[in-house]
Amino acid sequence: MSLSAITNTYLLPGRYADGEQQLRRYLAKYPNDRAAQNLLRQLTVDPKVALGATSRSYVVQAGDSYSTLAARDLGDSSQFLVLARYNGSTNPSTLRAGETIRLPSISARASSRSSAKETSTSVATTASTSNATPSNESPAAKAQRLQAESTALLRQGQKDQAMARLDEALTLDPHVKPAGDPAVRAPLLASYHERAVVLYRDQKLDQAIALWDRILAVDPGYERAVIYRARALELQHRLNQI
Repeated sequence: MSLSAITNTYLLPGRYADGEQQLRRYLAKYPNDRAAQNLLRQLTVDPKVALGATSRSYVVQAGDSYSTLAARDLGDSSQFLVLARYNGSTNPSTLRAGETIRLPSISARASSRSSAKETSTSVATTASTSNATPSNESPAAKAQRLQAESTALLRQGQKDQAMARLDEALTLDPHVKPAGDPAVRAPLLASYHERAVVLYRDQKLDQAIALWDRILAVDPGYERAVIYRARALELQHRLNQI
């Protein structure tokens, strides 16, 4: 299975044991895949060791997901899995507005960034052998860098890794300008839409609408997102009237 398929089929729905098995199979074939190494580490590490025992309460807002919270609080959207496990979540795709979760303290977040940096530098990939990231790199600059890495990975035939890198870029800056990566951006948006449709059918409307909002921030003309988002808003309005 592709890395994105493993993530969507096993990790996001909380099928951790099956997901770990699939990740190990994937890494047997692609041992230098940094994104897969990162996911496996998040799946097997003790979350309190990774993020620290000290935490604070946070009330989930509409549009929040473990990915967006990981991007904001840990500096890396790909750390969604360890953050979900930190909260005892058995279904990282489900995060409801109004729910109270725990987020790592400032010191724990710094530790997480340091740990993630050590993990990244210990795993060799062609795209990651560039110059070190400046400590004062802005989100927009980081998004541009990640998109450039995505394009480089695609040229090397590593489409799954390229999609993962572009996903990070778009999480940081949905308006980052395309840089020769339509072969990555189009299927990535399609995967967002597929996830949103599943959430819509499960009546997890806030999360579905948030995903369609994300698609439309990247591509305002994405017709399927426009149509389904309108349906979701209409259904949400009807349910609120009951």
